[in-house]
Amino acid sequence: MPPSWITVYGRRHVLGLLGLGFSSGLPLALTGSTLQAWMMSEKVDIRLIGLFSLVGLPYTIKMVWAPVMDRFAAPWLGRRRGWILTTQLLLCASLILLGSLSPTRHLHLMGMLALLAAFWSASQDIVIDAYRAEVLPDSDKGAGAAVSVAGYRLAMLTSGAMALILSDHVPWRAVYTAMGMVMAGCALWTLFCPEPTRDASLARPSTLKEAVWAPFADYFTRPGALAMLGFIMVFKLSDALAGALTTPFLLDLGFTRTDVGTVNKAFGLVSTIVGTLIGGGTVHRLGIGRSLWLAAFAQAFSNLAFAGLAAAGRNYAAMVGAVAVENLCGGLGTAAFLAFLMSLCNRRYTATQYALLSSLMAVSRVLAGAPTGYLASALGWTWFYIVSVLGAVPGILLLPRFAPWGHPQRKSLKDGQGIW
Repeated sequence: MPPSWITVYGRRHVLGLLGLGFSSGLPLALTGSTLQAWMMSEKVDIRLIGLFSLVGLPYTIKMVWAPVMDRFAAPWLGRRRGWILTTQLLLCASLILLGSLSPTRHLHLMGMLALLAAFWSASQDIVIDAYRAEVLPDSDKGAGAAVSVAGYRLAMLTSGAMALILSDHVPWRAVYTAMGMVMAGCALWTLFCPEPTRDASLARPSTLKEAVWAPFADYFTRPGALAMLGFIMVFKLSDALAGALTTPFLLDLGFTRTDVGTVNKAFGLVSTIVGTLIGGGTVHRLGIGRSLWLAAFAQAFSNLAFAGLAAAGRNYAAMVGAVAVENLCGGLGTAAFLAFLMSLCNRRYTATQYALLSSLMAVSRVLAGAPTGYLASALGWTWFYIVSVLGAVPGILLLPRFAPWGHPQRKSLKDGQGIW
């Protein structure tokens, strides 16, 4: 393996993103699936548990207050790290307080506190995304995206599976206190991370009005701005189609829930992390543009591994191979695409612009999943996964315009102006 593939991950500004990615992913399950499991164990009405899904609302509208985090700086540690540390300390306190309550006696208060924790978590995501885009040069953006995803996935495992296992042995209060202390450890990690350097010409917006209006004006005055949003929404379409029904697909083939949990969840997590690390190294070697080309075709044709599994039926070797291929290629695509999104942001308005772009990517994933059940029912699993490859066609057709092969490093990108 060429030395550059290894050394890039040891750089302080890249390695620091491992802990920040972990910090970003830790609260999600604690205000979502793990909290639901706690309420189920306390015999809370399932209808009320369903209403707790609304706790995740701040994650979907975070770009509403992202301009505030572009305009104002915390009074310590710098413009980005100050906000990160502040939200981490608030999350630490919120999780410990949440654990001190009882679902049977304080359900309404738990709902409000969980919503507040989700707000701090979404705010942390805004500033960590902005930090990542600003601290990394273009050549390291893929590696930075890779370690962020790796940290995020490990955190979801910690606050999801590990927290549930822990709850079988200690009270829920102890579980949430432990997770709050882990978040406190993440705050200490933030002190290790370097603050992004900033040119005088890239000073933060002088007014809140500028922070709200200028990011959108800056983006939408660029040539092809709307078409670029379309490209962002469709680039990972085939990947979203393949992943939407993975668990029902595997169960329908006759695999047990243990099989699915072990192979698709645990082994799939490892495969995704490996894929993102390979993707980060690829971006470092080939540049963002060429890495997007490789990722686009890899994501598309990895769906055929599931088509092969559908044809083979309940075959464990085929299952392991299909899960490995799909998650490796998906991880590679994620690293390259996040690097691409970061490269589009004007560093003066990174928080707001990245929140806009990443929200569109999330919306497309949700919308793509909606019709998959009807397609699978009409076509059958084998043809469903074959047809899902076509989801990659729009993105591939737009690649020559937005990521031309002849510009492997996207060297003409200057503060989000881009070659497009």
